[in-house]
Amino acid sequence: MHGPASPGWLLVALCAATGAYCLLRMRSDVEEQRRAAGGEAIMGFGMAAMAVPAAVFTPPSWAWAAYATVFGAAALRALWAARTSAHHLHHLVGASAMVYMAVVMAASPGHHGGGSGNPLVTGALLLYFTGYVLLSGVRLVPVTAGGGTVAWGDRPEVARACRLSMGIAMVAMLATL
Repeated sequence: MHGPASPGWLLVALCAATGAYCLLRMRSDVEEQRRAAGGEAIMGFGMAAMAVPAAVFTPPSWAWAAYATVFGAAALRALWAARTSAHHLHHLVGASAMVYMAVVMAASPGHHGGGSGNPLVTGALLLYFTGYVLLSGVRLVPVTAGGGTVAWGDRPEVARACRLSMGIAMVAMLATL
């Protein structure tokens, strides 16, 4: 997760912008969209914080435990919400991946990754998120603008693009773990 500075800052910007848009989506009139947007905002901002290049800022050792705790709670919430909507299973996998990356970063000397972590878990997560990105990209292509005025927080194509962006960011973070 802490590779060269330029791609790291691009990843920070992408994830922070996605988190900010998800905060905007939380103002939607659709309750299910508001709930999903909250979890996605946490993911976006958490991924942005984890992607800050180590040359600029190395988090204190307790930060990784805090990340694991926050995303562990998000995973439990997603597990509870998955009872009513299968979409939350993706949130469960994403939050669990963030817990996994935080634990790996806490355990790696110097917090720079570099081949640390369980290759099977990392590989399985990479396969999942790569598949998710490809499927999300295919689903995004046929979306056309609907009639009428739609608030920015309610635009389905932008929400899909944000989810696609977070999936791409997750692939990048896992690949550099």
